[in-house]
Amino acid sequence: MATGPFSSWRHSGLIALIVVAAIAGLWLLGRTPMCTCGYVKLWHGEAMSSENSQHLLDWYSPSHVLHGLLLYLGLRYLLARQPLSTRFVIATLIEAAWELVENTDMVIQHYRDATISLDYYGDSILNSTADIVMMMIGFLIAWRAPVWLSIALFVAAELFVGYMIRDGLILNIIMLLWPLETIKSWQAAA
Repeated sequence: MATGPFSSWRHSGLIALIVVAAIAGLWLLGRTPMCTCGYVKLWHGEAMSSENSQHLLDWYSPSHVLHGLLLYLGLRYLLARQPLSTRFVIATLIEAAWELVENTDMVIQHYRDATISLDYYGDSILNSTADIVMMMIGFLIAWRAPVWLSIALFVAAELFVGYMIRDGLILNIIMLLWPLETIKSWQAAA
């Protein structure tokens, strides 16, 4: 009996349905399908730009891989008796829900008010879909890699992205939940 994340057609179908529902939800929220600049880039490396979160991958893509690592860990312990494929569906559902919440006008405005992301107007549907896929990659890495490697990847990603753009998953969570002027000033000094 297969035990991987895609071990049944039912679970694979649910994952596809979740992604399609997220795309539809983002469309209903008024998100643009792709960058309004008229083209798609594989990588957009300028964090302080109106094109950030509009193309396929950007400096925030690694944080979605980290979501996958954390969701794997959390669901492994919270739902240990559930098959891996069920936990993968739940992780995908959580990530898709986050993409919808993150792209509400209220959260977008909060990011603009509480952080230095003044040009942030939400993610394109393409970018949000890629973010969900990045979470899936992180989940799969955590499933297959030894724990020490997942921890090392988490720390390395946070340090590298923090060095490159003075942001990352942990800083993003802090600034979303409890914005600190000292962090905002440090990020603006880049």
